Amino acid sequence: MHIRGVAARVALMAVGLLMTAAPAQAKFWQCVPYARMISGVNIHGNALTWWDQAAGRYERGAAPKKGAVLAFAPTQRMRLGHVATVSKVVSEREVLLTHANWSRRGGVETDVRAVDVSEAGDWSRVKVWYAPNGGLGTSTYPTHGFIYPDSAPTTTPDESDAPVTPVMTAAATAAANFKLASITAIGTASN
Repeated sequence: MHIRGVAARVALMAVGLLMTAAPAQAKFWQCVPYARMISGVNIHGNALTWWDQAAGRYERGAAPKKGAVLAFAPTQRMRLGHVATVSKVVSEREVLLTHANWSRRGGVETDVRAVDVSEAGDWSRVKVWYAPNGGLGTSTYPTHGFIYPDSAPTTTPDESDAPVTPVMTAAATAAANFKLASITAIGTASN
């Protein structure tokens, strides 16, 4: 009985630590800042503006490449467009995308399937994996094409333009490990 009481106190302390550390790590992602961060394509503004903004700054095209940003055109249901980064080219008509704010508001999805369903095979219309359906579903989405980050101008950006890599702080890591140990101790004490 004493072990359970100690374990419960430890778990409460861990939750308290996580509540103070987690807000710094919690993030409601929109597609634009997430795509900018992971691709290095330094474009700002709504996703629907990325294709035009990339003209003259980045190469654009219809061939998928790892690290490229797929720019979705706006639709009635997706008025601001969408951007997603290619994490893997599976074939000339299938890629895996990493993106934010698609299947669930603010959430990030990694390596989800996207298929070119355009008649010309030019990636002008795609289907994208959607978590609630557990598959591609029936919706198709128009796209402009791919923006290639490797073709950016060779000028040196200042630090504010550099992509940010999210890092879990030492305090947050320690709190998470402490919580895991506490949960393990509670499970062991009750068995």
